[in-house]
Amino acid sequence: MSSALRIESFLEMMSAERGASDNTLAAYRRDLDDAQQVLAARGGLVKAGAGDIAYYLEDLSTRGFAASTQARHLSALRQFYRFLYAEGLRGDDPTTTVDAPRKARSLPKTMGETVVDRLLARAEAEAGEPGLSDNERALRVRMQAIVELLYATGLRVSELVQLPVTVAARNDRFFAVTGKGGKDRLVPLSPVAREAIKAWAALRNADPQWADSRFLFPARSKEGHLARQVLARELKALGTRAGIRAADLSPHVLRHAFASHLLQNGADLRAVQQLLGHADISTTQIYTHVLEKTLTDLVANHHPLAD
Repeated sequence: MSSALRIESFLEMMSAERGASDNTLAAYRRDLDDAQQVLAARGGLVKAGAGDIAYYLEDLSTRGFAASTQARHLSALRQFYRFLYAEGLRGDDPTTTVDAPRKARSLPKTMGETVVDRLLARAEAEAGEPGLSDNERALRVRMQAIVELLYATGLRVSELVQLPVTVAARNDRFFAVTGKGGKDRLVPLSPVAREAIKAWAALRNADPQWADSRFLFPARSKEGHLARQVLARELKALGTRAGIRAADLSPHVLRHAFASHLLQNGADLRAVQQLLGHADISTTQIYTHVLEKTLTDLVANHHPLAD
């Protein structure tokens, strides 16, 4: 039976037994037909070995297909050869020893120091604006405390919303936070961030409804603390008022900015790893790639010989 007929049998099985949609079947057909065309001179798709599959993936790469597209083609091949094996049409699966193409790791979105300064300045100005109602002032003072904390500490948003109110009572340069996996770490607290927290805590503690709450940023929710979605929405709104696109700002972007700016100013990679709470140094190393790209762009845009 030809490769074309084997492909048809496979697609019939995917439709009848797996309930694959027309779009899925069409995608499988395109990928398998493409593989058959490339491998025809090497004996065809049905008889292909692991070396032939590796050759096909290399061909996809040479043609400029992204790693994600190559991985999709390999997934189609895996399904096809499992079908042939299950039907007794092959005694092995040549894809079992073939590694999936690695996707290029995307660089984290971050912000320049001047943009962060603009955001912090806007938060401070709004918190001190005269003529506000008590509720509006509380919201603005809270937001100033949040942005100062995010940038000063590099906290994950989940860590920030669960901070205990006792953080505001301390006058230390560092405080402990419980991160992923229940692991504790120390994070820095700048003098400006400390003052912003104290200003918010004074308003928070004056409100009787929060007297029994253990959270620094309490809310009327099942969890008892400010929701991450609410925080993100209010942060984007502040950013918009500061002239920053909503798509360019999130709590995680400020965490990235914290790490990038530390490294940019000479901080040790291991120290940044500990401050971020990364279990693996390779996770922190992505920020070195951000700096490399920044320097490359700087040279490309400003060096007199770049053209």
